[in-house]
Amino acid sequence: MSKILVLAEKPSVGRELARVLRCNKKGNGYLEGDKYIVTWALGHLVTLADPEVYDDKYKQWKMETLPMLPKRLKLVVIKQSGKQFNIVKSQLNRQDVGEIVIATDAGREGELVARWIIEKAHVNKPTKRLWISSQTDKAIMDGFRNLKPSSQYDNLYKAAECRAEADWVVGLNITRALTCKHNAQLTAGRVQSATLAMIVNREEEIRNFKPKDYYVINAKAKGFTLQWRDKNNNSNIFEEDRVNKILSDTKGKEGNVVSVTESSKKQFAPALYDLTELQRDANRIFGYSAKQTLSIMQRLYENYKVLTYPRTDSRYISSDIVATLPDRLKAISVGSYRNCATEILKGKINAHKGFVDNSKVSDHHAIIPTEERGNLASLSSEERNIYDLVVKRFLSVMLPPYEYLQTTITADINGETFVAKGNVVKSKGWKKVYDKLGDLTEDEDEKDSQELPIVKKGDKLKITSVESKKLKTKAPARFNEGTLLSAMEKPQKYVSVDKVSAKTLGETGGIGTVATRADIIEKLFNMFYIEKNGKEIIPTSKGKQLIDLVPEELKSPLMTAKWELELELISKGKKDPRAFTEEMRKYASELVEDVKGSTDKFKHDNLTGKKCPNCGKYMLEVKGKHGVMNVCQDRACGHRENVSKFTNARCPECKKRLELRGQGEGQIYVCANTNCNFREKASMFNKRFDSKNDKVNKREVSNIMKKMKKEANEPINNPFGDLMSMFNKDK
Repeated sequence: MSKILVLAEKPSVGRELARVLRCNKKGNGYLEGDKYIVTWALGHLVTLADPEVYDDKYKQWKMETLPMLPKRLKLVVIKQSGKQFNIVKSQLNRQDVGEIVIATDAGREGELVARWIIEKAHVNKPTKRLWISSQTDKAIMDGFRNLKPSSQYDNLYKAAECRAEADWVVGLNITRALTCKHNAQLTAGRVQSATLAMIVNREEEIRNFKPKDYYVINAKAKGFTLQWRDKNNNSNIFEEDRVNKILSDTKGKEGNVVSVTESSKKQFAPALYDLTELQRDANRIFGYSAKQTLSIMQRLYENYKVLTYPRTDSRYISSDIVATLPDRLKAISVGSYRNCATEILKGKINAHKGFVDNSKVSDHHAIIPTEERGNLASLSSEERNIYDLVVKRFLSVMLPPYEYLQTTITADINGETFVAKGNVVKSKGWKKVYDKLGDLTEDEDEKDSQELPIVKKGDKLKITSVESKKLKTKAPARFNEGTLLSAMEKPQKYVSVDKVSAKTLGETGGIGTVATRADIIEKLFNMFYIEKNGKEIIPTSKGKQLIDLVPEELKSPLMTAKWELELELISKGKKDPRAFTEEMRKYASELVEDVKGSTDKFKHDNLTGKKCPNCGKYMLEVKGKHGVMNVCQDRACGHRENVSKFTNARCPECKKRLELRGQGEGQIYVCANTNCNFREKASMFNKRFDSKNDKVNKREVSNIMKKMKKEANEPINNPFGDLMSMFNKDK
């Protein structure tokens, strides 16, 4: 009897599929049962070949060899993954395997992972596709009962291949051109450059911003405060003379209540989470980076199976999921969620358009809990935090709206209008899910609310004081990781574009994809184009200079948005992939010519007096995400060493985080607090720490940290990232 070979994307997913499919016999890199054999990739096993594979002249980075445009791009096995590729290849080519099931991640890049492996293994067997959004036993069994012919996903594969080839042709050519031209480690790419340009432009806006003084005028009555408003309901006044006139006209005068209006207001729960919204909230509430949130989500999806597929750009579920809602509610009916979940289950679930909409679901629905009850005690605090956000959002969309009565008192004080607002909660509705208001962004109506006395039209108000308050207009805020994700998702709000371009950006979901945005931000940090000041993201001198050097079109979010729009058309069979790759080749040539003809200069303004121990060139001091390091200015050398890094160790005197400075035996801990003078040799500090009666199993902590570090560094569906890492660890 012939067997079915199932190809998963990662070992953890492969093992889960094997368990459900009863493949208990363990092989080298695969698991086998009576009907199925399950094997797995390690993310990408196959990628596009390096330039030197096509011609020896590309071994050296020289401007005269550009542009590099091989007639047909070749596939190669990734060196570090060669052993697993050979295992997968031997299983695919087994005589007793009659059919293949692609079970990689259900998305564009997941499709590419599998198709490239199958192509490189030279296999031609009937192939089907498993397409699921959660890793529960039920979802896997249902998925295998409803396998689709892989031909249904051919266009998705073509779009993925076009993206990878275009990134190779454009990214490698512009990166080599910039590096050769300026003799510095410079990289560029359609998403990376557009993102960096937004950060640099925002910094420029802040630098050029000139604050203006403005005033607000408040009148105090008995027990409440009213604020001055003009005819257009604005409260800000920019002319000091006008302020003084209003103050002199109203001081010592009584108020006359012109109107008291009461209006019932309803506020519905925010939509379910997609990955970007979840990353934003996790950054705002817990300070997690985008990459960190994705890594945590991946564990909750793959390892614990309590949440659905993370890399989704939809905030809705499709109607076929509605029947599963009771089971999902039962699965989360524990602890603090029990009361709300039980309340929803007792009534009839209202599957309204606020969270059920087929037209707003593409490959995957919003992130929601699965039907599997997890053991919450086994989750780390970070995992629990992310799980908590998703469950609360899931519960809130099925609960009634938050309702309140808004009272507005409008008073006249000697011809000037003053207004006070107050809210009375009628029904907490979905807000009862949230015990901490920090988990919600409060709206303006609530922010201005105060407790108001009972007054009616025509009443006189005794005004005890009328005072002005001088304020200053604020510069635009610097990006943090949360707001940067918003800008990547909706760049039309952050850059000046015409209406047609704004519409294009809106249709394509911005720049990058939900799967790649976290990686792009990490790359900008790793290349020292940006650095952090607290939570704020600031461009470095290198980042600013790079944006001056990069050709104009590559910096525009519109170019990458148009690119994504065309890839979407290819995935739907509405555009010829060959036409797209030809356009990209032509574009790459234009970019190279642009750089060749440029008269711009790049200057290292962070040179140290220390020479590289490998090549003797002066090193550069750079500020990374976790501290300061020296890196060799020569791209080919690549030597780097830590100068100082932030640790989780705490100062014994002021409890602030400690910095670890220096190398080897000379390492010292220094308090990051400039007002604290604590310094101690690392060897002494560690000895003192080790001697304490610490009950924590240090080996276990070390293993957990290693695991988290490994997961954080895993390439996520990014063949171009893999390829570029061989050059300079960036796209």
